[in-house]
Amino acid sequence: QIMLQESGGGSVQAGGSLRLSCVSSGYSVSRICMGWFRQAPGKERERVAAFYSGADRRFYADSVKGRFTMSEDSAKNMVYLQMNNLRPEDGAMYYCAAADPYSDDFGECNEFEFWGQGILVTVSS
Repeated sequence: QIMLQESGGGSVQAGGSLRLSCVSSGYSVSRICMGWFRQAPGKERERVAAFYSGADRRFYADSVKGRFTMSEDSAKNMVYLQMNNLRPEDGAMYYCAAADPYSDDFGECNEFEFWGQGILVTVSS
């Protein structure tokens, strides 16, 4: 069982920055794919970023490329999402996610088994 807890959300004006953090307990973040997802009211959940450091495999949604950066600190067992030049459409609940370490796809970043409770990001224009 992997437990995930997000922090760092809040309200910011358009053009501003936020850094989301996610601490993992139960498994090393460097040994599985970790991801960040978001869901705005009335919209489907969207994968924002994913990162598997074991193969240096990174994914970013087109909508955030060049603005968001995902990273990890294996010593702290944490992953981060640095969000710059935020836009009103970036406002959503953001979720940290982890792949199933016992799945054959643990590093492919296609399936995520464990989820945090989410944290709210609000961007005002």
